Amino acid sequence: MIEVVHADITTLDVEAIVNAANERMLGGGGVDGAIHRAAGIELYEACLALPEVRPDVRCPTGESRITPGFNLAARYVIHTVGPVWRGGGHGEAQLLASCYRTALDVAHRHRVRALAFPAISCGVYGYPIDEAAAIAVRETREREAHFERILLVAFDREVHDVLRRSNRSNRSDRS
Repeated sequence: MIEVVHADITTLDVEAIVNAANERMLGGGGVDGAIHRAAGIELYEACLALPEVRPDVRCPTGESRITPGFNLAARYVIHTVGPVWRGGGHGEAQLLASCYRTALDVAHRHRVRALAFPAISCGVYGYPIDEAAAIAVRETREREAHFERILLVAFDREVHDVLRRSNRSNRSDRS
């Protein structure tokens, strides 16, 4: 079941929360910074311990990695790196879809039954929320049978409303 909620993702009692990380995975602004602050220094240390695939890159754009949740209610944090919006002609949609797919694959491999996603790339990365919401709903809907609960989490009312509309629209399209 996919639910859209207006909440602080760091407080949710699910098995895993998804972090809209950067390629370094060492914290940042927005949801990434909030998750790092709530999880504690151990999350930074766990991310630092992950091997770099190239200089300053632990998780390339479109991929996902997993760490423990430490001080969070969630057992795991699944870090994924969304694309920076550059007008839509640079593979952004495919990369954003890959974020959802790889995060869901990682969650499934770790037997996670309930997880929560933020609006990946919709903050400082500038992805248009309507387009991002459609991708989030489509990708989670394709894999929802593997999970008991998937939350699409909005920190603000505008994002919440767009995610809800997209979720309702996608559900109607499938009927």
